[in-house]
Amino acid sequence: MQSRSHHLESSGSRAASSAVLRESFLFMTDSHSTKTALRSVLRQRRQTLDSYAQRTAARALVHSVLKLPCWDSAQRIAVYHGRDGEIDTAPLSDIARNAAKHVFLPVLCSGRRLTFARWNTDDTPSINRYQIPEPPTTAERCPASDFDIIFLPVVGWDARCGRLGMGGGCYDRALSGISGPVLVGLAHECQQVATIPLEEWDIGLDYIATDAALYRRQDDKSKGATQ
Repeated sequence: MQSRSHHLESSGSRAASSAVLRESFLFMTDSHSTKTALRSVLRQRRQTLDSYAQRTAARALVHSVLKLPCWDSAQRIAVYHGRDGEIDTAPLSDIARNAAKHVFLPVLCSGRRLTFARWNTDDTPSINRYQIPEPPTTAERCPASDFDIIFLPVVGWDARCGRLGMGGGCYDRALSGISGPVLVGLAHECQQVATIPLEEWDIGLDYIATDAALYRRQDDKSKGATQ
């Protein structure tokens, strides 16, 4: 197997979709321009999913996440509130709480810095300037380095487990220089592209979990390895 990520579950062919995007961006040599164009296309793609498709994808995502080798032992996990067509984490959060795991959400601070706060189902959320619900200011905080798993929202992803985010760099700054948690991008399967342009400051993911499969990052020396 020559892909840099190991596909842990069959998910059908995405070659035609990826080929269209690859050909569309061949003329672009500037990484920033390519990322901007990809965001536009991929955000529109996920926004076209109707409510039934979104609910179905969110439930299917749980099956992919449960294949993570670290899931059973994980105690502290960070998720996110889905918006803009992002795959919903509500079913995943419910499963985590039923397994006695502690669930946290990102909190946006000044300078686009992220911290993480405990999220309980009976909390009255705060609403940040982007209209995203956050735990109350009194909620327990947890450093990023102390998590077992951090689940990140994804705009686009590739076979290397490269991640395209919204462009604010919040997660890149929050996770820079830490090595403790397993980093898992969550996405719709239809958000895969041939290649995500990566900069030196972009955080590498360990896995991508979608509504169809779980993908594990591999370096060049471990191509074809199985988990």
